[in-house]
Amino acid sequence: MKRLLLSIAAFLVSANALAFDHGYKAWDELLKKHVKYVQDANASRVDYTGFVKDRAQLKAVLDDYSKVTRSEFDSWTKPQQQAFLINAYNGFTVELILTKYPDLKSIRDLGSFVSKPWSKKFFRLFGQESYLDFIEHEMLRKEGVYDDPRVHVGVVCASIGCPMLRNEAFTPEKLDSQLDDAMKRFLSDRTRNRYDPQARKLEISKIFDWYGKDFEKGHKGFASVKGVMARYADQLADKPEDRALVKAEKADIAFLDYDWSLNDVKSSQ
Repeated sequence: MKRLLLSIAAFLVSANALAFDHGYKAWDELLKKHVKYVQDANASRVDYTGFVKDRAQLKAVLDDYSKVTRSEFDSWTKPQQQAFLINAYNGFTVELILTKYPDLKSIRDLGSFVSKPWSKKFFRLFGQESYLDFIEHEMLRKEGVYDDPRVHVGVVCASIGCPMLRNEAFTPEKLDSQLDDAMKRFLSDRTRNRYDPQARKLEISKIFDWYGKDFEKGHKGFASVKGVMARYADQLADKPEDRALVKAEKADIAFLDYDWSLNDVKSSQ
Protein backbone atom coordinates (compact mmCIF):
# COMPACT_ATOMS: atom_id res chain seq x y z
CA MET A 1 0.00 0.00 0.00
CA LYS A 2 2.80 2.41 0.89
CA ARG A 3 4.47 1.74 -2.45
CA LEU A 4 1.18 2.37 -4.24
CA LEU A 5 0.67 5.69 -2.47
CA LEU A 6 4.22 6.79 -3.35
CA SER A 7 3.59 5.88 -6.97
CA ILE A 8 0.37 7.89 -7.02
CA ALA A 9 2.13 10.88 -5.44
CA ALA A 10 4.93 10.69 -7.99
CA PHE A 11 2.38 10.50 -10.80
CA LEU A 12 0.53 13.57 -9.52
CA VAL A 13 3.77 15.57 -9.27
CA SER A 14 4.68 14.52 -12.81
CA ALA A 15 1.21 15.39 -14.10
CA ASN A 16 1.36 18.86 -12.54
CA ALA A 17 4.81 19.48 -14.03
CA LEU A 18 3.50 18.53 -17.45
CA ALA A 19 0.42 20.72 -17.03
CA PHE A 20 2.44 23.88 -16.44
CA ASP A 21 3.63 25.54 -19.66
CA HIS A 22 7.39 25.92 -19.25
CA GLY A 23 7.46 27.48 -22.71
CA TYR A 24 5.45 30.47 -21.37
CA LYS A 25 3.54 30.84 -24.63
CA ALA A 26 0.88 33.25 -23.33
CA TRP A 27 3.38 35.50 -21.52
CA ASP A 28 5.70 35.40 -24.52
CA GLU A 29 2.90 36.59 -26.81
CA LEU A 30 2.11 39.53 -24.51
CA LEU A 31 5.77 40.56 -24.37
CA LYS A 32 6.19 40.38 -28.14
CA LYS A 33 3.10 42.53 -28.54
CA HIS A 34 3.80 45.18 -25.90
CA VAL A 35 7.58 45.50 -25.47
CA LYS A 36 9.48 47.70 -27.93
CA TYR A 37 13.27 47.72 -28.26
CA VAL A 38 15.12 51.06 -28.38
CA GLN A 39 18.76 52.22 -28.34
CA ASP A 40 20.01 49.62 -30.82
CA ALA A 41 17.96 46.94 -29.01
CA ASN A 42 19.97 47.42 -25.81
CA ALA A 43 17.01 48.88 -23.94
CA SER A 44 13.25 48.60 -24.15
CA ARG A 45 10.05 50.46 -23.43
CA VAL A 46 6.73 48.95 -22.41
CA ASP A 47 3.36 49.74 -23.96
CA TYR A 48 1.39 49.81 -20.72
CA THR A 49 -1.66 51.14 -22.56
CA GLY A 50 -1.57 47.98 -24.64
CA PHE A 51 -1.26 45.87 -21.49
CA VAL A 52 -4.34 47.61 -20.10
CA LYS A 53 -6.30 46.46 -23.14
CA ASP A 54 -4.95 42.92 -22.70
CA ARG A 55 -5.29 42.86 -18.93
CA ALA A 56 -7.58 39.81 -19.02
CA GLN A 57 -4.86 37.85 -20.82
CA LEU A 58 -2.26 39.10 -18.34
CA LYS A 59 -4.50 38.09 -15.44
CA ALA A 60 -4.80 34.58 -16.91
CA VAL A 61 -1.01 34.31 -17.08
CA LEU A 62 -0.57 35.50 -13.51
CA ASP A 63 -3.34 33.21 -12.27
CA ASP A 64 -1.41 30.27 -13.73
CA TYR A 65 1.69 31.41 -11.83
CA SER A 66 -0.32 31.65 -8.61
CA LYS A 67 -1.64 28.11 -9.03
CA VAL A 68 1.84 26.61 -8.83
CA THR A 69 2.33 24.90 -5.47
CA ARG A 70 5.57 24.86 -3.57
CA SER A 71 5.85 21.08 -3.90
CA GLU A 72 5.37 21.37 -7.66
CA PHE A 73 7.99 24.11 -7.85
CA ASP A 74 10.43 22.06 -5.78
CA SER A 75 10.09 19.16 -8.23
CA TRP A 76 11.37 21.28 -11.13
CA THR A 77 14.94 21.64 -12.35
CA LYS A 78 16.86 24.76 -11.32
CA PRO A 79 16.56 26.34 -14.80
CA GLN A 80 12.80 25.71 -14.67
CA GLN A 81 12.64 27.33 -11.25
CA GLN A 82 14.71 30.35 -12.25
CA ALA A 83 12.75 30.95 -15.47
CA PHE A 84 9.50 30.73 -13.52
CA LEU A 85 10.63 33.18 -10.83
CA ILE A 86 11.99 35.72 -13.33
CA ASN A 87 8.86 35.59 -15.49
CA ALA A 88 6.65 35.81 -12.42
CA TYR A 89 8.57 38.81 -11.09
CA ASN A 90 8.31 40.65 -14.39
CA GLY A 91 4.67 39.74 -14.95
CA PHE A 92 3.57 40.82 -11.49
CA THR A 93 5.61 44.02 -11.86
CA VAL A 94 3.62 44.91 -14.98
CA GLU A 95 0.41 44.18 -13.07
CA LEU A 96 1.57 46.40 -10.18
CA ILE A 97 2.12 49.29 -12.60
CA LEU A 98 -1.34 48.76 -14.10
CA THR A 99 -2.98 49.17 -10.69
CA LYS A 100 -2.34 52.93 -10.98
CA TYR A 101 -1.43 53.49 -14.63
CA PRO A 102 -1.46 56.05 -16.20
CA ASP A 103 -1.47 58.09 -13.00
CA LEU A 104 2.15 57.50 -12.06
CA LYS A 105 5.58 58.53 -13.26
CA SER A 106 7.60 55.90 -11.43
CA ILE A 107 7.12 52.55 -9.72
CA ARG A 108 8.18 54.33 -6.55
CA ASP A 109 4.89 56.26 -6.66
CA LEU A 110 3.27 53.00 -5.55
CA GLY A 111 5.16 53.00 -2.27
CA SER A 112 4.68 55.08 0.86
CA PHE A 113 6.69 56.58 3.70
CA VAL A 114 6.56 53.28 5.56
CA SER A 115 6.81 50.73 2.75
CA LYS A 116 8.30 50.28 -0.69
CA PRO A 117 6.36 48.96 -3.70
CA TRP A 118 8.51 45.82 -3.71
CA SER A 119 7.27 44.88 -0.24
CA LYS A 120 3.62 45.40 -1.17
CA LYS A 121 1.61 42.15 -0.91
CA PHE A 122 -0.66 42.12 -3.95
CA PHE A 123 -0.49 38.61 -5.40
CA ARG A 124 -0.46 34.98 -4.29
CA LEU A 125 2.47 32.64 -4.77
CA PHE A 126 2.89 29.13 -3.37
CA GLY A 127 -0.44 29.43 -1.59
CA GLN A 128 0.25 32.63 0.34
CA GLU A 129 0.12 36.39 -0.05
CA SER A 130 3.39 37.51 -1.59
CA TYR A 131 5.45 40.45 -2.83
CA LEU A 132 8.16 41.20 -5.36
CA ASP A 133 11.03 41.30 -2.87
CA PHE A 134 10.14 37.76 -1.83
CA ILE A 135 10.75 36.53 -5.37
CA GLU A 136 13.97 38.45 -5.87
CA HIS A 137 15.67 38.45 -2.49
CA GLU A 138 14.24 35.44 -0.69
CA MET A 139 14.12 33.11 -3.70
CA LEU A 140 16.37 34.13 -6.61
CA ARG A 141 19.15 35.66 -4.49
CA LYS A 142 18.98 33.21 -1.59
CA GLU A 143 22.49 32.13 -0.64
CA GLY A 144 23.51 28.74 -1.96
CA VAL A 145 20.48 28.14 -4.19
CA TYR A 146 21.19 29.67 -7.62
CA ASP A 147 24.01 32.14 -6.87
CA ASP A 148 23.58 33.69 -10.31
CA PRO A 149 24.21 37.46 -10.34
CA ARG A 150 22.77 37.69 -13.85
CA VAL A 151 19.36 37.67 -12.19
CA HIS A 152 19.86 41.43 -11.93
CA VAL A 153 19.52 41.78 -15.70
CA GLY A 154 16.59 39.35 -15.76
CA VAL A 155 14.17 40.88 -13.26
CA VAL A 156 12.98 44.32 -14.30
CA CYS A 157 11.74 47.10 -12.00
CA ALA A 158 9.72 49.00 -14.63
CA SER A 159 12.25 51.83 -14.72
CA ILE A 160 14.41 53.36 -17.43
CA GLY A 161 17.50 52.86 -15.28
CA CYS A 162 17.00 49.12 -14.94
CA PRO A 163 17.96 46.50 -17.53
CA MET A 164 15.57 46.01 -20.41
CA LEU A 165 12.43 43.92 -20.25
CA ARG A 166 12.94 41.41 -23.04
CA ASN A 167 10.26 40.97 -25.70
CA GLU A 168 10.30 37.25 -25.03
CA ALA A 169 9.72 35.03 -22.03
CA PHE A 170 12.59 33.34 -20.26
CA THR A 171 12.49 29.58 -20.81
CA PRO A 172 14.50 26.82 -19.11
CA GLU A 173 16.14 25.66 -22.34
CA LYS A 174 17.35 29.15 -23.30
CA LEU A 175 17.81 30.64 -19.84
CA ASP A 176 21.61 30.64 -19.79
CA SER A 177 21.96 32.22 -23.23
CA GLN A 178 19.15 34.70 -22.50
CA LEU A 179 20.85 35.90 -19.32
CA ASP A 180 24.21 36.15 -21.09
CA ASP A 181 22.55 38.17 -23.85
CA ALA A 182 20.83 40.40 -21.29
CA MET A 183 24.17 41.14 -19.64
CA LYS A 184 25.74 42.02 -22.97
CA ARG A 185 22.86 44.31 -23.98
CA PHE A 186 22.83 46.08 -20.61
CA LEU A 187 26.59 46.70 -20.69
CA SER A 188 26.27 47.90 -24.30
CA ASP A 189 23.85 50.69 -23.40
CA ARG A 190 26.04 53.76 -23.00
CA THR A 191 23.28 55.67 -21.19
CA ARG A 192 23.63 53.25 -18.27
CA ASN A 193 27.14 51.80 -18.54
CA ARG A 194 30.19 53.30 -20.25
CA TYR A 195 33.86 54.15 -20.07
CA ASP A 196 34.70 57.86 -19.99
CA PRO A 197 38.06 58.28 -21.78
CA GLN A 198 38.48 61.88 -20.56
CA ALA A 199 38.06 60.93 -16.91
CA ARG A 200 39.68 57.52 -17.49
CA LYS A 201 36.85 56.10 -15.44
CA LEU A 202 34.06 53.54 -15.76
CA GLU A 203 30.63 55.06 -15.20
CA ILE A 204 28.25 52.20 -14.50
CA SER A 205 24.79 51.41 -13.18
CA LYS A 206 24.03 51.63 -9.45
CA ILE A 207 22.94 48.00 -9.73
CA PHE A 208 26.61 47.06 -9.53
CA ASP A 209 26.89 49.13 -6.36
CA TRP A 210 23.75 47.80 -4.67
CA TYR A 211 24.45 44.17 -5.57
CA GLY A 212 28.21 44.18 -6.00
CA LYS A 213 28.65 41.25 -3.62
CA ASP A 214 26.50 39.07 -5.89
CA PHE A 215 29.15 39.46 -8.59
CA GLU A 216 31.94 38.34 -6.26
CA LYS A 217 30.74 34.75 -5.81
CA GLY A 218 32.59 33.29 -8.77
CA HIS A 219 29.60 32.52 -10.99
CA LYS A 220 30.66 32.37 -14.66
CA GLY A 221 34.12 33.42 -13.55
CA PHE A 222 32.90 36.72 -12.08
CA ALA A 223 35.02 37.59 -9.05
CA SER A 224 34.44 41.33 -8.78
CA VAL A 225 32.57 44.20 -10.39
CA LYS A 226 35.78 45.23 -12.17
CA GLY A 227 36.09 41.68 -13.40
CA VAL A 228 32.59 41.89 -14.88
CA MET A 229 33.49 45.13 -16.61
CA ALA A 230 36.69 43.58 -17.95
CA ARG A 231 34.68 40.86 -19.66
CA TYR A 232 32.51 43.47 -21.38
CA ALA A 233 35.26 45.97 -22.19
CA ASP A 234 34.40 45.87 -25.90
CA GLN A 235 30.87 47.03 -25.10
CA LEU A 236 31.94 49.71 -22.65
CA ALA A 237 34.75 51.43 -24.58
CA ASP A 238 35.63 52.21 -28.21
CA LYS A 239 39.38 52.74 -28.43
CA PRO A 240 41.76 49.75 -28.14
CA GLU A 241 43.80 51.43 -25.42
CA ASP A 242 40.67 52.16 -23.38
CA ARG A 243 39.43 48.61 -23.75
CA ALA A 244 42.83 47.35 -22.66
CA LEU A 245 42.65 49.48 -19.51
CA VAL A 246 39.20 48.10 -18.66
CA LYS A 247 40.30 44.52 -19.38
CA ALA A 248 43.28 44.99 -17.08
CA GLU A 249 40.84 46.13 -14.35
CA LYS A 250 42.79 49.37 -13.94
CA ALA A 251 39.92 51.79 -14.55
CA ASP A 252 38.34 53.47 -11.54
CA ILE A 253 34.61 53.08 -11.10
CA ALA A 254 31.89 55.67 -10.53
CA PHE A 255 28.21 54.81 -10.20
CA LEU A 256 25.62 56.72 -12.21
CA ASP A 257 22.42 58.14 -10.78
CA TYR A 258 19.57 55.69 -11.25
CA ASP A 259 16.69 56.80 -13.46
CA TRP A 260 13.48 55.67 -11.77
CA SER A 261 11.24 57.10 -14.51
CA LEU A 262 8.65 54.64 -15.77
CA ASN A 263 9.87 52.61 -18.77
CA ASP A 264 6.75 53.54 -20.73
CA VAL A 265 6.80 53.80 -24.53
CA LYS A 266 5.58 57.35 -24.02
CA SER A 267 8.96 58.26 -22.51
CA SER A 268 10.70 57.53 -25.83
CA GLN A 269 8.24 59.44 -28.01
